[in-house]
Amino acid sequence: MADPKGFLTTPREEWPRRPAGERVGDWDEVYVPGALLPIVGPQADRCMDCGVPFCHEACPLGNLIPEWNDLVSRSDWRAASERLHATNNFPEFTGRLCPAPCEAGCVLAINQPAVTIKNVECAIADMAWQEGFAPPRPPERLSGRTVAVIGSGPTGLAAAQQLTRAGHTVAVYERDDRIGGLLRYGIPEFKMEKRHLERRIGQMRAEGTRFRTSAAVGRDVDAAGLRARYDAVVIATGATAWRELTVPGRELAGVHQAMEYLPLANRVCEGDLERSPLSAAGRHVVIVGGGDTGADCLGTAVRERAASVTQLDIYAQPGAERDEESEPWPTYPRLYRLSAAHEEAGELRSAPAADADARLFAASTLRLTGDERGHVRALHLVGVDAGRRPLPGTERSLPADLVLLALGFSGPDRRDGLVDGLGLAMEPRGTIARDQGFATNVPGVFAAGDAARGQSLVVWAIAEGRAVAAAVDRHLSGGATRLPAPVGPYDRPMTA
Repeated sequence: MADPKGFLTTPREEWPRRPAGERVGDWDEVYVPGALLPIVGPQADRCMDCGVPFCHEACPLGNLIPEWNDLVSRSDWRAASERLHATNNFPEFTGRLCPAPCEAGCVLAINQPAVTIKNVECAIADMAWQEGFAPPRPPERLSGRTVAVIGSGPTGLAAAQQLTRAGHTVAVYERDDRIGGLLRYGIPEFKMEKRHLERRIGQMRAEGTRFRTSAAVGRDVDAAGLRARYDAVVIATGATAWRELTVPGRELAGVHQAMEYLPLANRVCEGDLERSPLSAAGRHVVIVGGGDTGADCLGTAVRERAASVTQLDIYAQPGAERDEESEPWPTYPRLYRLSAAHEEAGELRSAPAADADARLFAASTLRLTGDERGHVRALHLVGVDAGRRPLPGTERSLPADLVLLALGFSGPDRRDGLVDGLGLAMEPRGTIARDQGFATNVPGVFAAGDAARGQSLVVWAIAEGRAVAAAVDRHLSGGATRLPAPVGPYDRPMTA
């Protein structure tokens, strides 16, 4: 480590956000431009270069965190970029979107604020592009083998890039009109501007990866015919089968799934629409679901100038400190965290009925009621205990012209015909079944990411993409591969 006393003398300092009142007036990323580089070197100095770096274990990619922290502290950006890209295809994505389980596993976090690993990672990735340290890496020779990757989210893109670089001819099939999957139409612009995505897609095109948009396999493209045309197929469609809210009034107009709402806002940012047909402007919005997708809806509704916006979380409000008995270090703890969207809603007082920022904790939806035209007008809720049992006397209602359901996803959507067209075996929980080698029951067909793992984090998606690429390369080459496999299909985050 460059500074043996850095963790003792330097306090944690994070990338500052722009003032809430300013950033809700646009769709740009929430952070102060140019404010990261001046602070990231001293922050990297806080890394202790532990003998046993638990940040490695906490990160499914196995990022070489102490190594690139040391290189950043010495301003060796080229070497830092090489070490970072050795384990992560898309660090500018994870540096902006990942909740940083590596920081929860930082040894310094035992009794101090963790190293700002995520910020250092983002700084390296951005510097790599600025200085030309991330050129295309086309293969020296082609294998003569072909691979179809179905889905262009983080798993599909990582698998495609790894397989292209290994010399295989790869085509990525995407059902939407643009490449990117969840990164394109699920993640709001204020969390990650799409220029970062476009830059990587351009790199992949230059390496030889081919892209097919508006091509839903199973509907627009025959699934069995696709399998016959390629030597291997990777299914990386994500978990797009959303969970439903089964309460009276669900059928009312104005009640929509989060992934019906968010893509439209992204299309406005892309220039496809002048205004979202589901815009929250002037409407009382209630978001059912306390996770990241709900927070994305919150930040979007605030920018659309909702009259009010409240987010319901069925769990009790977590504490500010780790519970050492139930969630000991180095597991990722459930803490009270203030995302940019919650900070904005809190400061702008967008949710006058909320407990904290924009959230109502320990709240469960009872029913929805509407007007004579069949449009939702109110959401009725009740407080619940730790077992999700209703608490007598806690019923209340919130005005609601727009209700957004952000309850998570169970697995791939079977309505497009891909699963049945290939005859894929499924797990009881709705995900695609696979073996230890990521292979499905159909020879030559592999499954990775949320479609097989279930809903997870972007860092796990990329790790699965890299791992399934190694499995496919091994299958095509007859048993050998040089591609890394950071995770297995049954690996899970650390828990107590």
